[in-house]
Amino acid sequence: MIFNSFEFLFLFLPIVFLLYFLLNKWSFPAAKTWLLLSSLFFYGFWNPAYLPLILISLLINFMAGSYLGKDHPDRRRKVVLTFGILFNVLLLGYYKYYDFFVENINVLFGADLVLKNLLLPLAISFYTFQQIAYLVDSYRKETKEYNFLNYGLFVTFFPQLIAGPIVHHSQVMDQFQSLENRRIQSRNIALGAFVFSIGLFKKVVIADTFAAWANQGYAMADSLTFVDSWLTTLAYTFQLYFDFSGYSDMAIGAGLLFNIHLPRNFFSPYKAKSIQDFWRRWHITLSTFLTQYIYIPLGGNRRGKTRTYINIFLIFLISGFWHGAGWTFVVWGILHGVASMINRAWTLSGRKLPGPLAWLLTFSFVHFAWVFFRAPDMQTAFSVIGSMLGLNGVLLPKDLVQTLHLPLGSPVLFNFQLGAPFIEVFLWTAAVMILCLLAKNSIQLRDEFTPKPWIAAAAAIMFVYCALQLQKVSEFLYFNF
Repeated sequence: MIFNSFEFLFLFLPIVFLLYFLLNKWSFPAAKTWLLLSSLFFYGFWNPAYLPLILISLLINFMAGSYLGKDHPDRRRKVVLTFGILFNVLLLGYYKYYDFFVENINVLFGADLVLKNLLLPLAISFYTFQQIAYLVDSYRKETKEYNFLNYGLFVTFFPQLIAGPIVHHSQVMDQFQSLENRRIQSRNIALGAFVFSIGLFKKVVIADTFAAWANQGYAMADSLTFVDSWLTTLAYTFQLYFDFSGYSDMAIGAGLLFNIHLPRNFFSPYKAKSIQDFWRRWHITLSTFLTQYIYIPLGGNRRGKTRTYINIFLIFLISGFWHGAGWTFVVWGILHGVASMINRAWTLSGRKLPGPLAWLLTFSFVHFAWVFFRAPDMQTAFSVIGSMLGLNGVLLPKDLVQTLHLPLGSPVLFNFQLGAPFIEVFLWTAAVMILCLLAKNSIQLRDEFTPKPWIAAAAAIMFVYCALQLQKVSEFLYFNF
C-alpha cells in the first residue's frame, strides 16, 4: 500500500485513525496492538510473502536487544551483539546483494553460478539499519525498556516503515507511552494534514511530472543531444528530491495524526553551498546513522588526518552500496566520498568561495552524480554525461527556434524528444529550481504553522487536486532501495 492511493487515503488511514483513538479510551495495550497489526497489514498489503521475514527479524532483534540491555557478562554480550549485527547484515546481503555478487563472480572467474532473481523485500534496507542501531544502543545500555509491543511499533509504525525516516528508538518509543498522546489533538491533526498535503502535492504534481520526462530521456540515452540530456538529468534531479522528500513529508504528517513526531529527513538540500552542507540537509536520518554507528566507531576524526579521510570515504562507499546492488551506486558513493574528502581539505585550508560560486559547484556536482544514481548501467551513465558535455551534438529544439525567430537550418534544428514541448519542460524546470532556492521548505512551514482559514483552504485544494490524479498512481523511488 502506498500513500498516494485511494486505498490508503480513504480506507486504511481513516479506519486505523478512528479505531486507534477509540481503543485508547478502553485499553491502551489494545490500541497499540491495533496500530501494530495495522502497520503489519500495511506492509503485507504490498507483498504478503515477505511478512514472515519482517516478523522473524523483529523477534530475533528484540530478543537480542533485551539480552544486551541486561547485566550479563560482557563477553557474552559482545557475542550476542556480533550475532545480531551479522544476522541483519546477512539478511540484507542475501536478499539485496546475492545476485550482484554472483554476477560479478561469473564475470571475473568465468563461472556459471545460477542467479536467484530474488525480489527485494520492501523496506528491508530501512528496518535493517534501524534495528542495528537498536542493538548497538542496547549493548551500550542506552535503551530503557524491553516490551515487544513497543518495540514492534518502533520498527513497523506504518508512516515511516517503508522508506523512512530512519527512526532512532529514543525519538519515538517514549511518545508511544505518553498519556497525552493517547487522545486526539486537534492541532496535530491540522498540522499533520497540512504537512501531508504538501508531501502529496510534491509527489503527485511535481515528482510524477518530472518522472515522465526523466524516464523517457534515460530510455533513449544514446540519442540524446545537449539540450535533451540536460533537461533529462535535471528532470531526474528534481523528480528524486520531490519524490523522496514528499514521502518524508507524508510520513511526518501521518505520524502527527497519531501524535507521533517523526524526525525531519530533508532541509532544502539544493540550497547547500558545500557537499558537507548537502549531506546535512539530504536524507538526514541516513547521514546520522552512518555518522553515529560507522564513522565515529571507526575513529571519526580522532585518529589522524589519513584515517579521517579513509573513514569519510568508507561511509560514502557504504552509503552508495546501501542504496543499491549495482556498480552505478558504488560509483555514486565513491564520487561523494572523494568530494567530501576534497571539501574537508578545502575547509581546513581556511579558504572560501563566494556564495553563488560555492552553490553552483555543489549543485553541479550533485546533479552530475545523480546520473550514475539513475542510470541502469555504467554505459548509459557515460552516454548521458557525454551528451551533457556536447559530445553528441549541440542542437536547439524546433519550438525554441520558432519562438526566438531564429533562421531555420539543420545545425540548430531538431525535434525535442521528451514527449512535451521544450518550452513547457524548460519552464517547469526553471520554476522548480526557483522554488527549491527561494521557498521555505515543509519543515520551516511546519514549525511556523498557525491554523488559519487560508492555510486550511490551500491544504484542501492541494489534497483534492492530488486525489483527482490518483488514477495514475506511481510508486516512490526509494521503494527500490
